[in-house]
Amino acid sequence: MVRTKLSRLLPVVAASAGVFALSACGGGGATPAASSSTPSTSASPTSTTVTTATSSPSSSSTPAAPPQVAQPADNGLCKAGDVKLALGQGDAGAGSVYRPLRITNSSSKPCSIQGFPGVSYVAGADGHQVGKDAFREGTKGNAVKLNPGQTAVADIQFVNVRNFDPGTCQPTAVKGLRIYLPQETASNFVPSEGTGCASTKIPGNQLAVKTVHPA
Repeated sequence: MVRTKLSRLLPVVAASAGVFALSACGGGGATPAASSSTPSTSASPTSTTVTTATSSPSSSSTPAAPPQVAQPADNGLCKAGDVKLALGQGDAGAGSVYRPLRITNSSSKPCSIQGFPGVSYVAGADGHQVGKDAFREGTKGNAVKLNPGQTAVADIQFVNVRNFDPGTCQPTAVKGLRIYLPQETASNFVPSEGTGCASTKIPGNQLAVKTVHPA
């Protein structure tokens, strides 16, 4: 009777053991989703596109061209470089000598001259002025047009400086004259050795010049 009961229980135990074994195998083969080592595509770095703005220079930033400098117009006046100067033969009278300053157009173009030349004595290696400028005598004359080779004249009075007291005059050896044409800033030199008064306090004028006129 005991044998009968055991023979009935064995198939049941064996079946139960098989079911348990299957359960154990099924539980061990499942892979938890959380333990997956495959990286998600959403985890990959997102590429960043950097846009560089290209700025075109505006018209306001473009430097303006410098204004054109107006060149001085050629007024047709005789310049220092246009002429040759020389002292002509003179006449003596009343303690003075009068000599014409001859102004010849040595350029290749016509030029005009009008008014009083600036005249003064100069001395020394540096050409420093001796005494006052020549006194302008008379009135300003008309313009004189000089074609190439033509000559105009301005008369100069040279006062004998021995007419002045030496203490006041301070007599000084001079080498010649510095001449400025009317309305000209460059000068010419005319050699003429002599004696001038270095003092500017003499009672009168040691030089006087008249307006330019045709030769």
